Amino acid sequence: MRQKRLFDAFFGVAVLAVMATFVRAAYFTPVEARQGPAQKIFYIHAPAAFVALYVAFGLMAVSSALYLWLRDEKLDRLAASSAEVGLVFTTVVLVTGPIWGRTVWGAWWTWDARLTLTLFLWLIIVGYLVLRSAVDDRALRARYAAVLAILAALLIPFIHLSVYLFRTLHPQPIVLKPSAPSLPPEMLVTFLMALASFALLFLAFLRARYRLATAQDVVTGADG
Repeated sequence: MRQKRLFDAFFGVAVLAVMATFVRAAYFTPVEARQGPAQKIFYIHAPAAFVALYVAFGLMAVSSALYLWLRDEKLDRLAASSAEVGLVFTTVVLVTGPIWGRTVWGAWWTWDARLTLTLFLWLIIVGYLVLRSAVDDRALRARYAAVLAILAALLIPFIHLSVYLFRTLHPQPIVLKPSAPSLPPEMLVTFLMALASFALLFLAFLRARYRLATAQDVVTGADG
């Protein structure tokens, strides 16, 4: 019960942080001159993409690689939990992107390199989760899933560099770039708040999914 209360408090803090960020973005952050109010989708779209690609799927890949080395089933559960939560954040990216693009580009979807690669990664993660449910042998499932997770993570650098490697409608990075961020200070603060609150929300979901995976293993008689 104590662990559940701690989890509920942590989850509540994460939700409050996200709500505070949305209020700041909607009412206290300047409207971008060319894109207008539609640009505020940036404060959902970009942090969700950052958390999904660099945090969730990065953690998935590292945990999978460590599992292949150490054969610790806790690492397999962590990789699976991170992949599932990351898929949710990537879905947010793929939903908010076309909404923003419809206003800025005049089209709901274009086969832009970054969009296409992100969709491809989303499909691979779906395949990863399907694989986990299709293989009954636990050790074999964990090994196959770990290899697929590592291969999926190899797409992440290409997604990040796609705006440099291909002709794309996406702008080049305005925050994650070698020089200083090109966002005005008010917008940069809002973005950093959004990034922090989304990271907290990811951790809250990850804890919940990992606890569920542990409980499922106990029910099915798995070790750990």
